[in-house]
Amino acid sequence: MPEHGAAPIRILLLEDSDLDSELLAAVLEDAGLPLVIDRVITRHAYTAAAAQARHDIILADYVLPAFDGMAALATARQTCPEIPFVFVSGTLGEDVAVEALKHGATDYVTKQRLDRLPRVILRAIAEARAHVLRRQAEQALRDLNESLEHRVAARTRELAEANEALQHQIGERERIEGALRQAQRLEAVGQLTSGVAHDFNNLLTVIAGNIEFLERAVTDERSKRRLDMMRGAAERGARLTAQLLAFSRRQKLAPVPVQLNQTVASMRDLLQSSMGGSVRIEMTLQPDLWPALVDATQIELIILNLAINARDAMAVGGCLTIETANMQLAASPTRAEEPPPGDYAMVAVSDTGTGIPPEVLARVFEPFFTTKEVGEGSGLGLAQVYGFAKQSGGGVRIDTTVGEGTSVRVYLPRVAVEIAQPERAPEIECATPRHSGTPPVLLIVDDDSAVREVTTTRLGEAGYTIREAGSGLAAIKALEADAHIDLAVLDFAMPGMNGVEVATVIQSRWPQIQILFVTGYADHTALSQIDAGGEDRVIQKPFRGEDLERKVASILGTRPRPDLRLVTGGAGRR
Repeated sequence: MPEHGAAPIRILLLEDSDLDSELLAAVLEDAGLPLVIDRVITRHAYTAAAAQARHDIILADYVLPAFDGMAALATARQTCPEIPFVFVSGTLGEDVAVEALKHGATDYVTKQRLDRLPRVILRAIAEARAHVLRRQAEQALRDLNESLEHRVAARTRELAEANEALQHQIGERERIEGALRQAQRLEAVGQLTSGVAHDFNNLLTVIAGNIEFLERAVTDERSKRRLDMMRGAAERGARLTAQLLAFSRRQKLAPVPVQLNQTVASMRDLLQSSMGGSVRIEMTLQPDLWPALVDATQIELIILNLAINARDAMAVGGCLTIETANMQLAASPTRAEEPPPGDYAMVAVSDTGTGIPPEVLARVFEPFFTTKEVGEGSGLGLAQVYGFAKQSGGGVRIDTTVGEGTSVRVYLPRVAVEIAQPERAPEIECATPRHSGTPPVLLIVDDDSAVREVTTTRLGEAGYTIREAGSGLAAIKALEADAHIDLAVLDFAMPGMNGVEVATVIQSRWPQIQILFVTGYADHTALSQIDAGGEDRVIQKPFRGEDLERKVASILGTRPRPDLRLVTGGAGRR
């Protein structure tokens, strides 16, 4: 019996009797055979159907009006010899049946024994299909014997190509897995370094702030020299943490359209003095270079950083080449540091030095990894390049050959349309009160009491009235008690409510209060989600010079203090 769900058997039935046709169909249906019967009566209809050769079996009566079964058999053997032909007749004698079999009929069934018909049909179809398969196999064997050498060669070539493709896929998978591991490693190290930088910036804020306070009280020269050394060490520590923030892509950038050719050309004297007289400098600058959208100050540091690395890799008489070019990249990156497809303004720094071995190349962007002697480098140079390029929206590629030299290419996003640079706001004298009479009131919120003490001391000495809070929740409670505050100075990273969460509550309940974020690092994506999160409302720790006082004065000078009785309804809250 056929399997459940099998395709129906297509039957071409040559039968002039309606009654016999119905009886035959009923017998087959009772047997459970899935079938489709195409019945024909005339010679023309039969010949046309047989010529299409789309049936699985032909069932034919032997005696037909103006037509006979043997003629139908001859037509079938000529037009569709692969289709089995079975006579179903009530008048077919034994002699006639033998004659029909000799002329190519597959079998015969008398109408008195229609119960045999399902088995005959299944057997005939199976034998026909086996015959076709056998003949195909025989033909295939003949073809194989005729062209065995050719087929073996072709198969060998196919196997070689398949093996090559497989090896390529294995290599590509290993490359992708390696790039993914590298990206994950750099991301994990970036998260670690950003946290370390934040903690160090808090410590440096306390150290640098108290050095500044001590300098005012110390009078003897020896103590002043010691304080100078301490301040210099703190500044070096601040530069190191800035490099860590650059690697972890958490530094504060101010991207503007930059003409890299002008930047490189203006650095020639600085680069030459940094190289000394032992290294020759060459510049290859593309005339129609696209402007790049980058932080102008940071790109100068990156070029200088790469030039110094190149100098250290070269002996006396080496050549440093700085090149710029427009680059259109279509291929996907193969390493974590490489840029995605797009249009870039590229600046490359190349040397004729020792090159980078593969085992070193795999780690050059990791912070603190260096092949230099102790004291000759921090291992943060290329890490800073990596972080800057990625945060800017580009990437880095290194081409190197051991014993011949290295080229570091920094890809920076192209500016398609010139962006007008905003006019620089005039600096406000940091210690000048915003208005006469009552000085502005500041709320200083920081969970680190030592950092908070430095901030409050500096701003208190600048003439402001100071209130303090050691957490975000404490700040909210203080404002609920008295909302007469001009400016809230918020630490970004605090346990419980962070600075952004505190600022969101303040903006909702006390919109007249201005906001300034103070941070060792800041998630600028989070800051951008609130109105008070612009770059002019963020200051980095440790403070440099009078940046803190100047930024506070700038914010408080933006608009006059509102009448809190009108804003808060006299109750200190909305």
